[in-house]
Amino acid sequence: MTRGTPDPERVAREGRGRWAEHVAVLFLVLHGHRILARRHRTPYGEIDIIARRGKRIVFVEVKHRQTRAEAEAALRAKQARRVAQAAAHWVKQRPVYAEYEQGFDAVFVLPRAWPILVRDAYQPVGTSGRMW
Repeated sequence: MTRGTPDPERVAREGRGRWAEHVAVLFLVLHGHRILARRHRTPYGEIDIIARRGKRIVFVEVKHRQTRAEAEAALRAKQARRVAQAAAHWVKQRPVYAEYEQGFDAVFVLPRAWPILVRDAYQPVGTSGRMW
């Protein structure tokens, strides 16, 4: 592979990730969420989906894996810290949402199955001290 030539596997992963995020958005909308942002970049990293349902803001991590166990294993403490920092940055920029309940959910997109919404898939650092 020459410099500047995209890695075909990376391109394929990116495409699958975008497809999984699209599926997750549709799933969340069907479950009463209003999508506020997709692929939102902050100085701390990217948040896949930011959605609101009632007075609850959720910062959603989307995982496209072959099994639920693989999707759960892909949620790591380092990632939880990054998403919590990015979420705090997002809320700080939008004070209207400061009083909303905040959740850190995950949507698992698996082959030949309905997406799985895991509410409070992980807790921000400093709350329960555990990811699950």
